[in-house]
Amino acid sequence: MKELTDWKKDRILAARNGKNPMVITVMKSGYAVIGDTQFLPGYCVLLPFNRVNSIEDLVVKDRMNYMLDMTLIGEAILKVCKPKRINYSIYGNTDAFLHAHIFPRYNWESNEMITQPVWKYSALKWSDEEYQYAENKHGNLKESLKKELEDRMKFTY
Repeated sequence: MKELTDWKKDRILAARNGKNPMVITVMKSGYAVIGDTQFLPGYCVLLPFNRVNSIEDLVVKDRMNYMLDMTLIGEAILKVCKPKRINYSIYGNTDAFLHAHIFPRYNWESNEMITQPVWKYSALKWSDEEYQYAENKHGNLKESLKKELEDRMKFTY
């Protein structure tokens, strides 16, 4: 079981070494990965190639590529999952390195939650096994996102 979770200790290094099973595809600025939890289907994260503290640590061209890649992931989620909108978040408060969360938001979310940041969802949504990424439940979604992202990258870069 240890091998199955060791990659979580350094997700960027694991992605670089081909050991992060959440990687969807390699982009110009880093790794598109599917989120550990899928209570909002299509949730993804953009990890940079190298661990940096914040986006300001990147040179301007790398910042532009990072922001472009983040929005390409959002567009892919829009196409594949058909959410109402996409929310983009870069914090670094808990995991103190650059990474961007790309969250789809859906019409089926409650009126109370749709206006709130996703972090306001119950802790169960983040930890319950029912919502955790599982290849047998979410593998097709991951593959669809990969195809859509790779198509978008062909026409963007």
